[in-house]
Amino acid sequence: MKRLKSIPALGAFFVLIALAVSACGSGVPGNSVAVVAGNPVTTQAFDHWMFVAAKSEASQTPGQPVIVPTDPPNFTKCIAQVRADIPTLKKTPTKTLKADCKQLFTSLSSQVMDFLIKAYWYQADAHKLGVSVTDAQVQKALATAKKGQFSTAAQFQTFLTTSGQTLADVTYRIRVQQVYTKLLDKHPTTVTAAEIAAYYNSHRSQFGSPQTRNMRVVLAKTQAQAAAALSALKHGSSWTTVAKKYSIDPTTKNKGGVLTKVTQGQQDAALGTAAFGASVNKLVGPVKGQFGYYVVEVTKITPATSKTLVASTTLIKQTLTSQLQTAASTAVTDHAKKDWLSKTTCRSQYAMADCSGYKAPKTIATSSAAATTAAP
Repeated sequence: MKRLKSIPALGAFFVLIALAVSACGSGVPGNSVAVVAGNPVTTQAFDHWMFVAAKSEASQTPGQPVIVPTDPPNFTKCIAQVRADIPTLKKTPTKTLKADCKQLFTSLSSQVMDFLIKAYWYQADAHKLGVSVTDAQVQKALATAKKGQFSTAAQFQTFLTTSGQTLADVTYRIRVQQVYTKLLDKHPTTVTAAEIAAYYNSHRSQFGSPQTRNMRVVLAKTQAQAAAALSALKHGSSWTTVAKKYSIDPTTKNKGGVLTKVTQGQQDAALGTAAFGASVNKLVGPVKGQFGYYVVEVTKITPATSKTLVASTTLIKQTLTSQLQTAASTAVTDHAKKDWLSKTTCRSQYAMADCSGYKAPKTIATSSAAATTAAP
């Protein structure tokens, strides 16, 4: 039986965090879901972006109806829409559909609220910092985005229709993204040659491969048994025979004692010291280890390899640039949060992490219906 599905993030310009609804805040006008520093986030705007998020999800699953739960806490309209649009759920108990609508609302609303609230935060922070974005810059960015993603004007119009967005919506999102980008630009993201060299010198093991050794090993329970194994090998007995007779190691006992591509520190310390200090084809032992007594013979040594700084520069630069970009993003959001979280009040049914006084719920109950999505 087909069930309602959670809607993923809007996914265009910000990382939208899905959290459960919890009580927080009061004093929000009846026609709004939140107030940010005296500026209302209207219910009309909220409902519109809920529709956009639902359309985005539905477009990825052919035949998936666009269910938009915008009437908490009873979800009367949502339940009616589910019964009208999904015939297989027409006779499903109201309690079950209400739980499904609530879960869907929880996912969608937290994403939409995060988008709308953070959009204000970033623009307000930009104003405080003297960062501005002109209409001409926004239009240029819009034209570039359209040219890069759509071959014709008709394709762009189709996108608007299928996504549920208007030209004003897309323009607004680009404006906020431009603001956000300029805020990021205030934080360093350029990697210097000195930083690349420092990273290389402190992470040399990442740029190459360590020496490895192939070997044959007998792990005997007692020193006397290890000595007997060593003697047998010196007198021509095969490793297959000796390992089977004397070894207590289940991994190598029936494989002629073979261990391949062993790196320093991978095995028992005593075995590692003996093996990595031995010459090829030389019997060593008995060596007392943590689990018994070893007899070992190295059969092959593969030298360590190391990439030069020049060969590693591109990868290191990518790594450090990514770290700086992440740090810049975190710094921008943390700064905005510090300035505006305490001034962001939400109606209890729409509360999430961007709302002053929000407390995450300890558990999130999931109805059996919401947890199940069968094939159409």
